[in-house]
Amino acid sequence: MDDQMTSQNFISQKREGCVKIRKSPSFPLYQRATKGGFGSVLTALLILSGPAVAFAASGDNAFTPTNIFVPFSTPAHAIYQNASLVLTICAAIFLVVGGLLAYSIFRFRRRPEHENLEPPQVYGSNQIELAWTVIPILIVIVITLATTRTIYDVQGALPPPGTVNVTVVGHQWWWEIRYPDLGIVTANELHVPVTESGNRRPTFLKLESADVAHSFWVPQLAGKTDLIPNRRNQMWIEPTQPGTYVGNCAEYCGLQHARMLLRVVAHAPNDFQNWVAAQKQPPVDDPQLRAGRDAFFSTSCINCHVIKGTRANGQFGPDLTHLMSRETIGAGVVPNTAENLRHAVK
Repeated sequence: MDDQMTSQNFISQKREGCVKIRKSPSFPLYQRATKGGFGSVLTALLILSGPAVAFAASGDNAFTPTNIFVPFSTPAHAIYQNASLVLTICAAIFLVVGGLLAYSIFRFRRRPEHENLEPPQVYGSNQIELAWTVIPILIVIVITLATTRTIYDVQGALPPPGTVNVTVVGHQWWWEIRYPDLGIVTANELHVPVTESGNRRPTFLKLESADVAHSFWVPQLAGKTDLIPNRRNQMWIEPTQPGTYVGNCAEYCGLQHARMLLRVVAHAPNDFQNWVAAQKQPPVDDPQLRAGRDAFFSTSCINCHVIKGTRANGQFGPDLTHLMSRETIGAGVVPNTAENLRHAVK
């Protein structure tokens, strides 16, 4: 009897609360907006369409140079496949949960005939609770196994014959790129051969930092790897198409962090050998470049930069020897004015 009286008191209190809400100034507006469940359905549609709108808005940037969904390297392709699997599973979960939510909002919306009725009280379901426990566990296991396999394939790869070894040193704010087997040093540009059918030519990178933490990232070729002071990390790339791939430092490293850009130039095997041969040539004394060269050597730039075979023997700035190679001059890349040379040095 006491339980029955308590239940009646609870229901009467709820009804009094509902009457107070209906008398509030804002309730008529809410009632008109949700009449027939239209507002609830509209809200659900907005929730469900949000990610789709965001994805469509990014469609114009689908093929930008920094898009991880357009891989051109073996490790980048492995990362892309794993990311696609995870996104597909998440999209399926989103559609199922969002669909059930929209159905529930529409099916069990407030109706006039339910004005004075107490909704049915449901206390759990063993089948439902078992399903929403087992299914997420299976999903997590699948994602974990796929991710573990991808990590092993990328980080556990061994260098095959023909591998190009490169040491990348991060500075504030530029990249020093050394080819220890070739005796070449460049700055901010990594030149590598591409892998062709039956002729693998991956490039294995040893990553070091001369000052603070940096992060080496060329999205279309591989994932991010940090450069930590007093520690050597490793990664590898294996471009499958010739071209220029854009990257940058992905770790804030100081005031000029935004200018710490990176380019990877992938050559066909024969073109890469020609580039190596051109880099080993001594600086060229071209009269057309003399004005810019004189301007360079007359400033304090030589205290930081190095050009092999000249009195520029700095230790802090990028090695500019490659700007004086025969190949670069033949391609018309080396500036022939003092102003352009200063721009190149920057």
